[in-house]
Amino acid sequence: MKISDDIQKLLPFGYLFLVIMGILKESFFYYQLGINILKYSTIMDILISPIATFTSNPIVLIFILLLFIFHYNLPSLLTKYSHKKFIIKTFELKKIEGLSPAETKSYFNSLSIKTLAAILCSFFLGYGIAGGYGTAEKIRNHKEKHIYKINYNSGESEEIFLINTNSLYYFYTAKGSKTIKITPLGAVKNIELIDNKMVSKGLFLYNTSL
Repeated sequence: MKISDDIQKLLPFGYLFLVIMGILKESFFYYQLGINILKYSTIMDILISPIATFTSNPIVLIFILLLFIFHYNLPSLLTKYSHKKFIIKTFELKKIEGLSPAETKSYFNSLSIKTLAAILCSFFLGYGIAGGYGTAEKIRNHKEKHIYKINYNSGESEEIFLINTNSLYYFYTAKGSKTIKITPLGAVKNIELIDNKMVSKGLFLYNTSL
């Protein structure tokens, strides 16, 4: 599969764009929980944030893969169907009469990249805002599910609602409390998944958030 020169040149900027989107997604998510996530993140957390988002759920991963495949083939589709009124209106195509084949290809590549960037931007921002709001609502109304048990090095244990984790910290609330706790990984002996839907009920798309 040959990648066009236009796309090859933009690959480094594409990953930078994804990293920025990942930062925004995490910032919007944790802001609604009263946390400045950048204070608790390493450079590695930031760099892998878009990958972590894409692989957070099978449905999300499939959607992202199909999205990239579609937009990779979009320039060819636009070249073939650029005369269709629906395509012209949907992508707001300009007239390509008089353009050379190379200019036409470059134009459609640019259009495909811009469309993909707009969709990814909406995805990350929507994911962060909706996810943060939903999590805050669960905590506020005591509707969170405490499916984990955290065992500390001190010997103490408690059932928790695990919000998320990164390379340094666990973010969670204890059962019966709205207080969000941020605990270093080094202070925790282990975490038990005490209500495993994947095993007990075979729910393939169940997301444990760990």
